Amino acid sequence: MNKGYFVSGIGTEVGKTVASAYLQLALDADYWKPVQAGDLDFGDADRVRSWTGLPANRYHSGRYLLRTPASPHYAARLDGVSLQLQDFQLPDTGPRPLLVEGAGGLLVPLNETHCMIDLAAHLGLPVILVSRHYLGSINHTLLSIEVLQSRGVELAGIVFNGDNPESERIIIHLSGARVLARLPELPRIDAPTLQRLVADTPLTLPPS
Repeated sequence: MNKGYFVSGIGTEVGKTVASAYLQLALDADYWKPVQAGDLDFGDADRVRSWTGLPANRYHSGRYLLRTPASPHYAARLDGVSLQLQDFQLPDTGPRPLLVEGAGGLLVPLNETHCMIDLAAHLGLPVILVSRHYLGSINHTLLSIEVLQSRGVELAGIVFNGDNPESERIIIHLSGARVLARLPELPRIDAPTLQRLVADTPLTLPPS
């Protein structure tokens, strides 16, 4: 079994946290948000847990909890800390896979040298890329795939949010990427909605 996946987006507000909750239930995985910037009272891990209903021991403590909702490199500077790749080690999940949710997109800076894509590479995890359909998303998705390929970081596949068959077709045609799942745009998200989403939406993973 694959030891896990690093979930990244083509940008902000693309449904990465909802996709992470879907993936956690679909894979029966543990969840880890290594860097949370802002929303410390109710962050992404809290949202995912509230939607999945899984017990607290399936969620691993973030390595850095930063006060400012900003790029991690800047939020860390404001908190007087420096984020380094060697600070991050995969938590022990036993036989279960681990979902690691990054912050924003692949080139969001972690520090003056490294970005989220470097954290994925450091952890040795293939990337699941979350793409939401909007004007410009084709470009953002293809650029994200291009940077993964140029850095030699494995792309497990794409989770699409929303319905735009032509955008999806041309992305797959030009990139050759695998579609892992197609999630509908949800007007609201709660535990019953997520349970129905997992039941109704197949997840197609690459061979391990």
